[in-house]
Amino acid sequence: MNPFHAIILGIVQGIAEFLPISSSGHLIVTQRILDIKIEDEFLFTFDIVVHLGSLLAILIVFWADIWKLIKNPFCKMTVLLIIGTIPAVFAGVFLQDIMVDNLRSGIWLAAAFTLTGFLMMLADSFPPGTKEESEITYLDALFVGVCQALALPPGISRSGTTITGALSRKIKREAAARYSFLLAIIAIGGAGTLDGVKFIRGNSAALNEIGAAPMIIGFFTSLIVGYFSIRLLLQLIKVCKLKYFAFYLWGLAGLITLDYFIIKIFFVV
Repeated sequence: MNPFHAIILGIVQGIAEFLPISSSGHLIVTQRILDIKIEDEFLFTFDIVVHLGSLLAILIVFWADIWKLIKNPFCKMTVLLIIGTIPAVFAGVFLQDIMVDNLRSGIWLAAAFTLTGFLMMLADSFPPGTKEESEITYLDALFVGVCQALALPPGISRSGTTITGALSRKIKREAAARYSFLLAIIAIGGAGTLDGVKFIRGNSAALNEIGAAPMIIGFFTSLIVGYFSIRLLLQLIKVCKLKYFAFYLWGLAGLITLDYFIIKIFFVV
């Protein structure tokens, strides 16, 4: 992997993490298009690094909210975030190895993008919510947490599923987006911590294979692009129709399917 690859992947991560289109799925597609010949296990580690760049972007944008939680750690929102995170923790323990080994193929991504597209159409079908952020219940948090757990495989959008789940619980669009972003802090941070522990324990092969420079470049590119993406999306979420993302995802899924079965350029297995 060279610095150009790292910049492109960082840009893709910074944008796709906050749009309901699956950053992990888009990273895999981009890696195939760029013809990066590195084992999936090592690419998964790079994915974690650029996700951490997105994490820092969220921390910067939502620092005021985070500081409130730090000053008042026993408030309701803290409990809501813990409840919303529990399903993803259990799912991650059992699914991580499966995702690395089996869920990076073209046919899987096409199916996952298609499913995410249907979720976006479903989200647009809900009537406007009435619940403010302060009115989110513990049952709402658990339901959104289950939605987040279902989005662990690449190609299924974490933000898309959590926002859809929140909208189905009659939570206002802006509150749904903010809760989704706050959940992402724990989800991305937790995944990064687990991967960091593996790295410290001797998994330096990924660093040797990819190189320190591309990892650093990818991290900061994702951070910068992610910061501006969040700022933009927080403004657009009030008027943006999620169904347009569905059309994009279905088109992408169609191209991947065509390539997988007929053209065989990028997804040959």
